[in-house]
Amino acid sequence: MDTQTRHALKKDSFAQATASSFGWLSGHRSGVLRWGISIVLVVLLGVGALIFWNMRSTAADAVLGAAMDTYGSPLASPGVPVEDGVFATANDRSKAASSQFTAVAKQYGWLPQGAKAHYFAGITDQELGQTASAESELKIAAGSWDHNLSNLAQLALAGIYHQTARDSQAIDLYKAIAAKPSETVSADVAQLDLADLYAATGKPDLARALWAKIKDSNKDGAAGAIAAQKLTAK
Repeated sequence: MDTQTRHALKKDSFAQATASSFGWLSGHRSGVLRWGISIVLVVLLGVGALIFWNMRSTAADAVLGAAMDTYGSPLASPGVPVEDGVFATANDRSKAASSQFTAVAKQYGWLPQGAKAHYFAGITDQELGQTASAESELKIAAGSWDHNLSNLAQLALAGIYHQTARDSQAIDLYKAIAAKPSETVSADVAQLDLADLYAATGKPDLARALWAKIKDSNKDGAAGAIAAQKLTAK
């Protein structure tokens, strides 16, 4: 087969394929259009959702930051008049911050900032002696997908359980945190708190065994030093 013949056959094959494609499109024009419109709508919805998320996230950052500023506000010195941005007592500061954190949590609970607001609302409520509301807020934060935040909330929850005579629940939480530590709460921190709970509830042998374990496993770290001091003191 000569070159000219091969070129002619290729042209014929291309023409037949093109004609076939155009024929298929003509017969399925409405379906193709619907499919194309669907793709465009999905893309537009995705872009719109991303823009909405970014806008809400930016707004949540701003209000959470304002609440954190309140929580970190200075306290007035004794005998000195209270100025703007300064609180007379720690209780007043916690009350103001708690109100802000609760508002952020309600408005942005579905965002990561909302989960953090639940945690700080729980912490400030605990400082105010409102253990029931503190427990509710901390349980929400403990269920966060953010393991660092979840462990912080669980650690605070364990403290509330001990405070309200539910030591078995506190022990379970400390053990769970120690089994799955995070950057915010190490296994040593959870075990130190657990040992303190044992010591406070009349279980010195369990406390000493745990302190000894921490001391041996963390000889050069802060947790090991704390455990060694506990053993010496007891």
